[in-house]
Amino acid sequence: MNNTPIEAMPGAFDAVMDITPRPPIVFIGGQGSWLTDASGRRYLDFIQGWAVNTLGHSPRPIVEALARQAEALINCSPAFYNAPMLRLAELLTRYSGLHQVFCANSGAEANEGAIKLARKWGAKYRDGAYEIITMDHGFHGRTLATMAASGKAQWEQLYAPKLSGFIKVPLNDLAAVEAAITPRTVAVMLEPIQGEAGVVEATDAFLRGLRSLTRECGLLLILDEIQTGIGRTGAVFGYEHAGIAPDIMTLAKGLGGGVPLAALVAHRDVCCFDYGDQGGTFCGNPLMAAVGCAVMEEITQPGFLDHVVRAGEHLADGLRALSRRCGCGEVRGKGLLRALALQRNVAPAVVDAARKRGLLINAPRADSLRFMPALTVTLDEIDQMLTTLDRATNEVLAG
Repeated sequence: MNNTPIEAMPGAFDAVMDITPRPPIVFIGGQGSWLTDASGRRYLDFIQGWAVNTLGHSPRPIVEALARQAEALINCSPAFYNAPMLRLAELLTRYSGLHQVFCANSGAEANEGAIKLARKWGAKYRDGAYEIITMDHGFHGRTLATMAASGKAQWEQLYAPKLSGFIKVPLNDLAAVEAAITPRTVAVMLEPIQGEAGVVEATDAFLRGLRSLTRECGLLLILDEIQTGIGRTGAVFGYEHAGIAPDIMTLAKGLGGGVPLAALVAHRDVCCFDYGDQGGTFCGNPLMAAVGCAVMEEITQPGFLDHVVRAGEHLADGLRALSRRCGCGEVRGKGLLRALALQRNVAPAVVDAARKRGLLINAPRADSLRFMPALTVTLDEIDQMLTTLDRATNEVLAG
């Protein structure tokens, strides 16, 4: 381990490409719901890598899985099977009811795979159809294709010319989806909860209507479960709340519990890649796949998801009480993916005030706060967060 003090590395901050504003904090350790910076200060972390650290920071199951697998086999080649790859694919198909898995390294990569698979299926079985209907304010990644698929207005002219073939409609408007369908349409793609939009839910009725409509029209339903999957909403996959199943699902974030791991999961009738159509040097490598197995085995233990549901309701109840005291708005979300509407554009200021008090939260929009704690967060830690948030929010509103 490199123990060189940060202050002994002049120019280190300038050496990191400047792609987002970062506070002058360097984290060097973490355990469970807590992070420790280079000065020894501890922070209660309700971001957890953007809903990545399913089991918290440096959890024993992941540490042990990495150590065991690193001693056995780190990587062979995606041209060969390896045991963790096979085990992870079996776990994902068993719990999803889908049939085949392509392991990837990031959510954007999994979504690129889903887009490619849908277009390949459209070329083979739907007379060359290629257009995918996606949702306003949706977020699917930062590659050229996934940015085009996303519904962020500020990206409309970025990196022009954009990839064509994505038709945007409002979330929860089934009539708009139906009106957008043409002979060129191959699929509908959406998140069960739009995390980056401020934790905005697709209603169960809308998801059920989409499933019926896509089947009736012979289209694919693609669900981006990158933020909602792997127990985050209190079910293994977010779509389970609506009682439906997609044709294609994408997973990442929580699947790796902190390491780069993603998956494209599909029904056997949709799996039509020819050899060479899809691949990747590190896809399905045994080191990362072993971690995915450890995460899946933990979240499917008896009682684990019951805790997520209880903790999520405790968090939501506390946020509603805070909202009433501070004159804020609604609490949105499911399980341990929640948002608080502040009803004024002060969310970044609240985030800063909370961080100064040792609490890490996120502002996906100027008027909303987002909470994505570890699924192992305790009720006491939720109460600590609420107390600190109350003080930070009151300070900003009073100022």
